[in-house]
Amino acid sequence: MKFSDGLWLNQKGYEVFYAEHAYAVTTTENFIRVFATSNKIWNRAMTLGGVCFEIIYTAVAPDVIRVQICHHKGTLKNKPQFELNLPDGYIPEIHEDVETVSMTAGNTTVTIRKGTNGWDVCYTRDGKRLTGGGWRSTTYVQENKFHRDARLAVQTDDQFFNFPQDKCNTYVREQLTLDVGECVYGFGEKFTPFLKNGQTVETWNADGGTCSDQSYKCIPFYITSNQYGVLVNSSDKVSFEVASDTINKVSFTVPGEELDYFFIGGENLEEVMIHYTDLTGKPALPSAKTFGLWLSTSFTTDYSEETVTSFIDGMAERDIPLQMFHFDCFWMKGYHWTDFQWDLEQFPDPPAMIARLKERGLGICCWINPYISQESALFDEGVEKGYFLKNPDGSVFQTDLWQPGLAIVDFTNPEAAKWFAAGVQSLCEMGVTAIKTDFGERIPTDVVYYNGADPIAMHNYYTYLYNKTVFDVLEEYYGKGQACLFARSATVGGQKFPVHWGGDCSAEYTSMAETLRGGLSLCSSGFGYFSHDIGGFEATASPDVYKRWCAFGLLSSHSRLHGSTSYRVPWNFDEESCDVLRFFTKLKGRLMPYLFSQAVKTSNTGVPMMRPMVMEYTNDIACRYLDQQYMLGDNLLCAPVFRADGVANFYLPEGKWYDIITGETMEGGKYHSKKCSFMEMPVLAKPNSIIGFGNFQNQFEYDYLDGTDFLICNLEDGKTAYAKVYDVNANEVMTLTAKRDGNKITVRATETDRIFTVSVAGTNQKITLQGGNAEIIL
Repeated sequence: MKFSDGLWLNQKGYEVFYAEHAYAVTTTENFIRVFATSNKIWNRAMTLGGVCFEIIYTAVAPDVIRVQICHHKGTLKNKPQFELNLPDGYIPEIHEDVETVSMTAGNTTVTIRKGTNGWDVCYTRDGKRLTGGGWRSTTYVQENKFHRDARLAVQTDDQFFNFPQDKCNTYVREQLTLDVGECVYGFGEKFTPFLKNGQTVETWNADGGTCSDQSYKCIPFYITSNQYGVLVNSSDKVSFEVASDTINKVSFTVPGEELDYFFIGGENLEEVMIHYTDLTGKPALPSAKTFGLWLSTSFTTDYSEETVTSFIDGMAERDIPLQMFHFDCFWMKGYHWTDFQWDLEQFPDPPAMIARLKERGLGICCWINPYISQESALFDEGVEKGYFLKNPDGSVFQTDLWQPGLAIVDFTNPEAAKWFAAGVQSLCEMGVTAIKTDFGERIPTDVVYYNGADPIAMHNYYTYLYNKTVFDVLEEYYGKGQACLFARSATVGGQKFPVHWGGDCSAEYTSMAETLRGGLSLCSSGFGYFSHDIGGFEATASPDVYKRWCAFGLLSSHSRLHGSTSYRVPWNFDEESCDVLRFFTKLKGRLMPYLFSQAVKTSNTGVPMMRPMVMEYTNDIACRYLDQQYMLGDNLLCAPVFRADGVANFYLPEGKWYDIITGETMEGGKYHSKKCSFMEMPVLAKPNSIIGFGNFQNQFEYDYLDGTDFLICNLEDGKTAYAKVYDVNANEVMTLTAKRDGNKITVRATETDRIFTVSVAGTNQKITLQGGNAEIIL
């Protein structure tokens, strides 16, 4: 929220108080407690009242510092809490002298100025200032009575102001400085410009499509090009002013009397992501099969078992490998969602149909949501047993938006969660292998929860309980590394339940670009894997948009063909679309030795598989502003084509880059424009890398080492390139290194009974190995 009115004034209707004087400081072995006043205290008389703050700085882990700011401590403790990994026993270094007190966690230090010389908090790493707060930073804001009365007279629907009507709203705000040229990213899935400087960002999940500033996955976490991150530990509606209210600061505000945030340092942005996901949870590893091509029935189209079979036959006849089939909404009868029961008019024998599809090597995904229609066979039972959200008068909350008379499952009730989970379990027992958890954003705030949770703070948190309930069933039934959601909404920690897709987009180039921006922002917020609706969800794409989106979609971590009112099978567009889809599907299949190793790394570290250029090349100034290209894993740069003329505009950092599609070598350190055929999209291996091309046939689960060709790309003299190979169960089976000395490359591989080859990009040099060492002379 904007409380400032220029430099000197504040918005009318609010009283604003700033931490001004670190009046009393106490320390323990792992935290600093500061009692701060909003005025400089010169004598005893000045202690008789006034706004004060209790601020506790705690070292949670190396490079992770928690800051808890409190005005009044006696508030209700009924807000949901993110599930954070807070290890015990970490001991930082604390130093106190006459003027300051400091705490060092790993290589990150917070220093607080003591006494009457003015409020100042500084975060440094290895002695370099990262950010901090000085004059007018830590803030308490109180709405005055006149503003409250005026607000109540017009009755705003803005939930940020949804407080008891007889009270004035209060807020706690922190402001952290930005350096000249410092860039800010993240906040979850945001379709606005990737660089968030100048924007107001509010964390309030909403079903707004990809063409608005609303988003399905709001995360109160950001990173900056100064290589640190900030997580605001609140599921409430957090308001961020990113160089907008005060141009040289990021301001973040929460309603109420307390503000809790984590400052996260790191050697680079990848290390920041590692620390962040140490705290909030690592992404689970989806099965290798899920990285293949998914095909859906599409949303409101007419479909039956006959339609589904014709689609699958059509893909097979055209030699387009398909791995997952997704049944959207109408696998259940209309008006009956969600009841976990197949529409037997369209699908007379679901278990037999699923068995037939699985015999063809397909995984099966079914759509559900947490809304129970009044026509659902589950509705009466849910009402009787108290499994739904309730109105304040004790009746069941119902609405006609989406499904007539729907009620919403209350996942804070353990029995309700088990009840819903039993429906998911029944699908697993039938052979369904993945679940699309749609919705979870349209959650009302004028309701009562079973556990008494604050309904406003539950609005964003609801999706965590929803997705966790479903994911836990899948993981328990199929085992770790095999569970997969196709989820739309999320909050902090939601990355533990992959995969997430980008919501409702339009079938046009601009929406393609929106989707990528949303994905890059999401992956900058701890989410490891990302997908989207190839061809766009709304309307029907022109053939050129469809073909360009196929390339982009198959070079994302997960790839689904999906639409709203029309089918997304390629022959509905033109015959060349079949060729394009086949080409990029098979390219992705061949890249699985590389891609799956990167997926394993993402699960182990939290570094996203699909990541913005700034995360990989923070010190390259040009990379800080790029949102039309991305890194897919450590070594591949992807630049989708977003133009009807087929031109891709992209930037390459320093070095020689190798296009794995065309075989062209391109110079880095500059921008490029390249006109691409529909069988092309710039996919460039970075200098000093090794890319594994597997012996792919038509299944994405195969032996990623036997018959694989490892391509050494532009290895520079004196440099070493590395590659790891995993099997489909995420067991490491081989490590390969290549070191160049002049015109000689020494290749070393750990022992294996598999036979593979090693090639050098741009040459005809190729050797065959079965582990051991070898030399390649250039």
